[in-house]
Amino acid sequence: MDALVPAFLAALLAEFGDKTQLLTVLLATRFQRPGLILAGIAAAVIVNSAIAAAGGAMLDGVIPFRAINLLLALALIFAGGGALLPQKPPRVGIYDRLGVAGASFVAFFLLEFGDKTQFLTFTFAARSQTPWLAGAAAAAGIIVASLPAVALGAALPTTLPLRPIRFAVGGLLLVIGIGVALSALRLW
Repeated sequence: MDALVPAFLAALLAEFGDKTQLLTVLLATRFQRPGLILAGIAAAVIVNSAIAAAGGAMLDGVIPFRAINLLLALALIFAGGGALLPQKPPRVGIYDRLGVAGASFVAFFLLEFGDKTQFLTFTFAARSQTPWLAGAAAAAGIIVASLPAVALGAALPTTLPLRPIRFAVGGLLLVIGIGVALSALRLW
């Protein structure tokens, strides 16, 4: 239970205004089949989160807890810094022949693989007694962050102020990451 809320919130916040949310907007605009798009995204997110949680679980007992907390701090700082960088929408046309759910799955899986949210999920899983719960919570956070993009499509950027949200989230994640690092180094 120790990773449930933090993993959910970190994944949810890290995804707002991210390139994966922009991908979801493109998918929603191009295919206009929200159910199939969300199904493909959910499948990709579950697979990516399971990979991250399994990787985090392998660290159990291998490296000290303080080192894992430093990894978490690094993940939070990277996520915060990444949120401050401008995002470009990815291309989705190359996946058209896979169908709506297939294109959504492949595009989202590839874009999310090795992304900051997967790194966050990995570190939350590594420091948790229940790594699968950290993976499930992060997957839920990513899916919840994708819902407005699927529902609003091209209207999302005009409906929600994504740039200010990204900057606020980036600043928050940076501050939390620095706090975790200071705590792990016992400087705070």
